[in-house]
Amino acid sequence: MSHTASDIAALVKDDRVHRDVYISPELFALEQQQFFVHTWLYYGHTSQVPNAGDYFAQDIAGRPLVMVRQSDGGIRVLYNRCAHKGSRLVSDESGNVGRFFRCPYHAWTYKLDGAPLAVPIKAGYEGTRLHECESGRGMSAVPHVAVYRDFVFIKLGDAGPDFESYFGEALRAIDNLVDRSPVGKLRIEGGVLRNIVHCNWKMYLENINDTVHPPSTHESATAAAGRLWEGQPTDAPKPMAMEQILPFAASYDFFDRMGGRVYPNGHSLLGVNFSIHSGYAALPEYEAAMRAAHGDARAAEILERSPQNALCFPSLALKGSPQAIRVIRPLAVDRTLIEAWSFRVEGAPDILFQRSLTYNRLVFSPMSVVAHDDVHLFESIQQGLRADGNEWISLHRGFDARELEQSTATVGGTNELLMRNQFRAWVKFMTLGMM
Repeated sequence: MSHTASDIAALVKDDRVHRDVYISPELFALEQQQFFVHTWLYYGHTSQVPNAGDYFAQDIAGRPLVMVRQSDGGIRVLYNRCAHKGSRLVSDESGNVGRFFRCPYHAWTYKLDGAPLAVPIKAGYEGTRLHECESGRGMSAVPHVAVYRDFVFIKLGDAGPDFESYFGEALRAIDNLVDRSPVGKLRIEGGVLRNIVHCNWKMYLENINDTVHPPSTHESATAAAGRLWEGQPTDAPKPMAMEQILPFAASYDFFDRMGGRVYPNGHSLLGVNFSIHSGYAALPEYEAAMRAAHGDARAAEILERSPQNALCFPSLALKGSPQAIRVIRPLAVDRTLIEAWSFRVEGAPDILFQRSLTYNRLVFSPMSVVAHDDVHLFESIQQGLRADGNEWISLHRGFDARELEQSTATVGGTNELLMRNQFRAWVKFMTLGMM
């Protein structure tokens, strides 16, 4: 079944979306061809490839790719495909190729930038047109790569906005995370927590901006934590796990007052005023180091901003405090890989790194009492949407027709504008260049 631009646009109304955006295999195949080619996607962090020849391989939008550190310190993202027969050049997720890539099939070799280096039985190609065709040009490079404060983004196609135009003010969320280092450097550390969820990727993305579900979805987890902490003095210092999980039991009023902001192209910031991360214990020595590095005013501005979630649509969610990210990697219409990574903040005390590790394990691990609730419901929704009758998903909460004329707006934290904003961007990039 083919889809025209008008067919796709008809799936997203001002205040609701059709179930096909979650359950149609044909639409997912089109996303791989259109949507994920026209949007800027998070690839990885430069700290994952610290030395020349280090690589980090990923499949993104169904395409095998590899990020590699160059001899001059630069970063390249190449298609992980030999120009000869198409074999993947590296099979492991990460490692070091030395000074060149070598194909395990026929031993064709390539420089770190993908340029051809050598082929066996060279004389056999004399008088042929190898050097005039694609196979003679070496590994293909991803056409658009942007490195912003060590965060690496790619765009697979030529259509659509450039990096700065695409993200705009949403990049301030990355600034806030990196600036929490007195020396302005982060380093991915502590491994990764991976969870394959049997649901459409857009369900997970919506949930990042959903503040109405915690009181009901996570009621059992927060109630258990509350009982463990019951009877403690109000000024008693909380263990780190308690400090992080108890705020999930906050009221609807709390979540609404935290506020949310939407930006063009689907990006958003949840918790513009405060969030469940705002009450972490003070760290006087770290705060003094921040003031020494940034000055009093700037240090206060950085540390007082603790958004719930910043979404760099469609693939990256950031938490400035704790210093953690989630990467959303769609695998199929009903399978999504979620990765949770922790950062070590250089020049900061070890407790910040511990906060990041603890939070990811407590909330995003496949064995987490919090993630388990969400995963169960995501998979339940994926099945429930196949029921007969109502074919639409409601996004009515807080809808105001005036929002259709605004590219940036600030609303209450429970307003579903943050989700509607995602779907409007989805239509934009799904239909880009279509007649």
